[in-house]
Amino acid sequence: MQGFSDYLNPLNIEVAFLTGSQNASTRREQLEKIQSGGAQVVVGTHALFQESVEFSKLGLVIIDEQHKFGVHQRLSLAQKAHNTPHQLVMTATPIPRSLTMSAYADLDSSIIDELPPGRTPVQTVALSNERKGEVIDKIKQVCDANNQVYWVCTLIDESEVLRAESATNTHLHLQENLPGLSVVLIHGRINKDEKTAIMQQFEQGEINVLVATTVIEVGVNVPNASLMVIENSERLGLAQLHQLRGRVGRGSDKSICILMYQPLLSRNATQRLDILRKTNDGFAIANKDLELRGPGEILGTQQTGVADMKIANVVRDGYLIEKARSYCEQFMQEDTIKQQALILRWISDDKSQYANT
Repeated sequence: MQGFSDYLNPLNIEVAFLTGSQNASTRREQLEKIQSGGAQVVVGTHALFQESVEFSKLGLVIIDEQHKFGVHQRLSLAQKAHNTPHQLVMTATPIPRSLTMSAYADLDSSIIDELPPGRTPVQTVALSNERKGEVIDKIKQVCDANNQVYWVCTLIDESEVLRAESATNTHLHLQENLPGLSVVLIHGRINKDEKTAIMQQFEQGEINVLVATTVIEVGVNVPNASLMVIENSERLGLAQLHQLRGRVGRGSDKSICILMYQPLLSRNATQRLDILRKTNDGFAIANKDLELRGPGEILGTQQTGVADMKIANVVRDGYLIEKARSYCEQFMQEDTIKQQALILRWISDDKSQYANT
């Protein structure tokens, strides 16, 4: 929000801001700006999807971190426009359905495949939980070099059902084994003001090790943090793991992401961790995600799963889909007589069984 205001206010473009945590008077004021058109640009959270939000003339919808939103949520925002708006979705790791839609020409794609100036690729390693002592030694080395560390857990509290390390237990364990270092815990149950204060302390270098749940997945920028440890990484999806890894490697120092896992790994989990070790390319990771989880529904809302095709495979036959797209564009330019002739040639009664391949 602040960035948009800094850029646009000098151009006499007003920016509205809407979140679910705003008090009633602030919310009313922002809703009025949005409805009247007094604000030409609107920045907000999931609160923008609510029925009470009305736009004067919505022409462009931009969804950042697209993988965090469901199909219905994205559609509900676009449907607030009087006419179909232009749409731009952004993500470091496209979900399988988005990749499939781009293959089928419903969604054009543009790839930024280079790091911002001054950043270095993150080295990624996978280690068994049994080697946790070695990881603690590495943390000491990193902190001795005046860098900082994230340690991410999938659970806040210990569970009798799930075999996963909790953030509270990990916090206590690290405090005991890292004397002299500041080890602080942050998670979703902490109130907003306390979370903000903790993140400010971490950004200012007052905290050496931040033990966190996945609340730090997006929107956190601490260039001095050069080590990320992800506990029970086999429990997280590729998109989330890649997003978490993106919290380090934001400075000029060499950064490392350690994927801790609970043996024995399933075949699927092994493949997921392996692709993360091999590449920092979000698009390559998304393609592997597409291969492992399936493309979902093209005309429906399911974002993953096996596509209902008799022969074709979206991953294997991607080059053919690209050719088919080109031919379809040519087909749409022809007159109706030629179009009908082609339809009858390929989808006559005796060939109709091939239509669902």
